Amino acid sequence: MTDYCDFAPDHPVHAYYHDNEYGFPVADEAVLFERLALEIFQAGLSWEIVLKKREGTFEAFDGFQIDKVADYGDRDTERLLGNPGIIRNRLKILSIINNANRLKEMRPDGGFTAWLDCHHPMNHKEWTKLFKKTFRFTGGEIVNEFLMSVGYLPTPHNPACPVYDRIIALNPPWHQVDQAVFTAD
Repeated sequence: MTDYCDFAPDHPVHAYYHDNEYGFPVADEAVLFERLALEIFQAGLSWEIVLKKREGTFEAFDGFQIDKVADYGDRDTERLLGNPGIIRNRLKILSIINNANRLKEMRPDGGFTAWLDCHHPMNHKEWTKLFKKTFRFTGGEIVNEFLMSVGYLPTPHNPACPVYDRIIALNPPWHQVDQAVFTAD
């Protein structure tokens, strides 16, 4: 299996994501929501397809503004299903709309970032169980990739990758705890 850090830095589609987003800590609600949605869209597809459709997906979902997406109804679902600029899968689209409502419900307790922070640290198995209980369309691989992409599980970058040191300098949540917790699966 090829290491993402071996090919992504010079790749025309993967480079920016690899160099500036993947594994970096995120606290912004809309960015967290977008990342979760992108991981949901990726299920069964290549990450390259998701990245190629990212801009269109961002526009189609109103910049992942949680309040707007949470208010989507049948007409919006049909609009999205008819949009060739996104991955058109009814179950994935409906899960993203549902998840926006779940995120909205978290706000009185501090929102998505606070929810992640109050459950951190957990190992992958525990996170997956919690996500399945809380959100739709969040299997083990989706949860794993989402949490790695936003800094709650150890970075996927290998230590020889220049991005690794940049991430460590930001002290992501996973780096602030005893690493043994992550291997307790």
